[in-house]
Amino acid sequence: MLPAAVTALSDILSRPLRAILWRAIGLALVLVAVLAIALQRLLSWFAGSGEVWLEGALGPSFHTPLVILGWIVSIAAGLGVVVGAVFLMPAITALVASVFVDDVAEVVERAHYPQQPPGKALPVSIALREGIKTAALTLLVYLIALPFVLFAGAGFIAFFVATAWLLGREYFELAAMRFRPPAEAKAMRKQHALTVFVAGLIIAAFVSIPIVNLATPLFGMAFMVHLHKRLSHTG
Repeated sequence: MLPAAVTALSDILSRPLRAILWRAIGLALVLVAVLAIALQRLLSWFAGSGEVWLEGALGPSFHTPLVILGWIVSIAAGLGVVVGAVFLMPAITALVASVFVDDVAEVVERAHYPQQPPGKALPVSIALREGIKTAALTLLVYLIALPFVLFAGAGFIAFFVATAWLLGREYFELAAMRFRPPAEAKAMRKQHALTVFVAGLIIAAFVSIPIVNLATPLFGMAFMVHLHKRLSHTG
């Protein structure tokens, strides 16, 4: 697995992937701005009028929990767009990966596996569906872990582990679906669940590094192309 990760790192620095890298970074930066601002405004709304609205909908018995939640959300909103963007990067890279999956995979397959049949490009609808689904789940995990992130290190650990599982699953299935039907790709991922999860931990570590994490879609896809090839040969 580590050789595959090292090879993926060298891949993203290669000339054929540089043009894709700049496009991926540009799209990621746009999504960072849009999602971070939207999330910050949502949190600000909840810290203001959202708490009152929820109490009216849920009843006075929820007053104390909602006050505590509102206080937590106020702190989160006050952290600003920049801090929020750090936690949004896993979701953003999931979306970006779904756009550039075939561009990256084709370069890696052509460079390292020229004697093997190339994969087939994924339908845009399938790639985007997987990216949006993973991004939505990542955002949900972020919102659930947020109170614990603010008050205890356990929140960071939970968010990191969940991110590793989600990103490992998405990147591996996108790489596998170039050679297998979606159902078979998912079955293969489940068969090698521990290996894919450990690979996801490496991707989660990569996406946690500021600035460098803008290259996560390329690293994650290249890494999982290599891992899929190795697992395919070992059965």
